[in-house]
Amino acid sequence: MNDWTSKLPDAARDFIADRRLDEVECIIADMPGIARGKAVPASKFARQDYFHLPDSIFYQTITGEWGDAAGEEGFIERDMILKPDMATASAAPWTADCTLQVIHDAFDRKGKPISYAPRNVLKRVVDLYHQQGWEPVIAPEMEFYLVARNLDPAKNIEPMMGRSGRPAAARQAYSMTAVDEFGPVIDDIYDFAEAQGFEIDGITQEGGAGQLEINLLHGDPVKLADEVFYFKRLIREAALRHNCFATFMAKPIADEPGSAMHIHHSVIDKATGQNLFSGPQGGETDAFFHFIGGFQKHLPSVIAVLAPYVNSYRRYVRDHAAPINLEWGRDNRTTGIRVPLSGPNSRRVENRLAGMDCNPYLGIAASLACGYLGMMQECWPEKQYKGDAYEGEGEIPRVMGDALDLFEASKDIAEVLGPDFCRVYSIVKRSEYEEFLQVISPWEREHLLLNV
Repeated sequence: MNDWTSKLPDAARDFIADRRLDEVECIIADMPGIARGKAVPASKFARQDYFHLPDSIFYQTITGEWGDAAGEEGFIERDMILKPDMATASAAPWTADCTLQVIHDAFDRKGKPISYAPRNVLKRVVDLYHQQGWEPVIAPEMEFYLVARNLDPAKNIEPMMGRSGRPAAARQAYSMTAVDEFGPVIDDIYDFAEAQGFEIDGITQEGGAGQLEINLLHGDPVKLADEVFYFKRLIREAALRHNCFATFMAKPIADEPGSAMHIHHSVIDKATGQNLFSGPQGGETDAFFHFIGGFQKHLPSVIAVLAPYVNSYRRYVRDHAAPINLEWGRDNRTTGIRVPLSGPNSRRVENRLAGMDCNPYLGIAASLACGYLGMMQECWPEKQYKGDAYEGEGEIPRVMGDALDLFEASKDIAEVLGPDFCRVYSIVKRSEYEEFLQVISPWEREHLLLNV
């Protein structure tokens, strides 16, 4: 093997063992979390230390238009220097030839990280924790739907056809029979994940028709964000093999639950290795309550990141498996902030507000930012909520415009995530929102055309 291949992660090295490596996909996540980059012959990749892409990939909206975020020099599409992080090298097992993927980091010509590149934003937040002697630990849960192929945007999205020949049924949460309906797709998901070196903590049927959840083991935030980024592509490819689509839309089907990316958090003292949320006798610490207080104070300011599209706000529906407020509770899935059952060593706080449609780097960064600010500002939470939090008041913005107003007004969040990132993100999202407002919906035509 060449020198560079001998330094690959074990799973990637095993994947190419006794095979001729044909191609390397050099990729980076853009603002929505789409993989951008270049595919190059393996022989060329072995000779290159970096490659170029224009910075405009971060100004692009989900529709392919551009936000006017280029800055004072204008839209000149300046080249960035993209350098591989070889620890992220991973198989692309769905391709016809032998292919690896490698995630790259973005730098300017002076070697400074591009401040609005999503992976760099997350690294910035993690570094703030490290400066305090803290090690943030997260565990993401990924919800998604397997749906029938849909080639017409005007047509409603429908559940996929299961092994039995019947459409996937709703309200079958945790049913093993329902999971078996998707057996061939799940088998490919497991096979692809194994080839990529990812360990799945579990797959369950959720409450929606064709809705599944995959849990990942806890660990380093950047590594886990990389895995979610990879998993979205992996799951889509597995679904396509079986004549269905995988969708990570927050609310793809009316009257069905939305899809979340729940994020579990704990913080470790780097010097002692102890969980900062638990004291010497196993009790809950001030840091634990400050983290929750930071969520309650600052999460409204990052909803625009956790819920990045107009569709995202359709998920926050009372009594529909998504939170409507910022209450916190122990072992209470109706609250936006949940403390799961756990022992002192694994005490953690779960953010249930993030949608599966968010960019994993940005969603995790925004969530960690709120907890960090809570610990630094010593925020105290409101009294624990007991009972059904859906009976409380809604505290979450219901439209994208309101969420962006809160995001743009928060100086604390801008300081943690980075002012330049917040500037670019806001411009891009405002552009998307304006595009959406130009679209006339079927509801408007049905009820307003002849009645007003």
